[in-house]
Amino acid sequence: MAWRAVKKMRRNPEQFFDVVVQPLLFTALFAFIFGGAISGSVEDYLPVLVPGILAQTALTVCMATGVTLRSDMEKGVFDRFKSLPIARIAPLAGPMVADLIRYAIASVLTLATGIAIGYRPGGGVVGCLAGLALTVVAGWSLAWIFAWLGTVARSAQGVQGISLMIMFPLTFLSNAFVPAETLPGWLEAFVSVNPVSHVVTAVRDLLNDGELTAHVGWALLGCAAVVAVFAPLAVRSWSRKM
Repeated sequence: MAWRAVKKMRRNPEQFFDVVVQPLLFTALFAFIFGGAISGSVEDYLPVLVPGILAQTALTVCMATGVTLRSDMEKGVFDRFKSLPIARIAPLAGPMVADLIRYAIASVLTLATGIAIGYRPGGGVVGCLAGLALTVVAGWSLAWIFAWLGTVARSAQGVQGISLMIMFPLTFLSNAFVPAETLPGWLEAFVSVNPVSHVVTAVRDLLNDGELTAHVGWALLGCAAVVAVFAPLAVRSWSRKM
């Protein structure tokens, strides 16, 4: 099932639009538009922005998991899978594994774009690799939310609409683009408990300083909690439909 998903990616290059174009576009666009207003210059804003874009890209890319899953269910492909001698969970778990490739490509391109326009990560090679790995883990963890939506929504369009309503608050109501302390008190309180904020802070610590701080542990704990809640929900809903 994972190999099937990889072959679909290879034969449908448009599936990589959000993986390839979005990191290049958003990183450069946000840096040059908001850099001077928020940090005084693009160079000073990049250490804040690049980890935030990494988290946003991972969240956007993993959103496609639920849409693709629901689309396959609508086309009747899974009716064929029911007759095959495979584990019931395989059609759900396979694409989740294959999507790790998409998260990795999007993360690497985002970091490469930042470096191309002037970002210089102080964490060095080790810090960059650790930050990219954390981004991939976070993307895979959050994808279980959208996989669950894909099994309960009635259409692929419905999955996409609900996913956007989840993605935008999680991304923009976080510390991805502006420091949390600059926000109103009630909003800062929400940003402080937003799991995306923990991931962004952890990635900043790894990329900018190369430090394995407590924020990294909290981010991994948050990812584990998301998987612990939504993976069983997705599997249960999936099993009922299979």
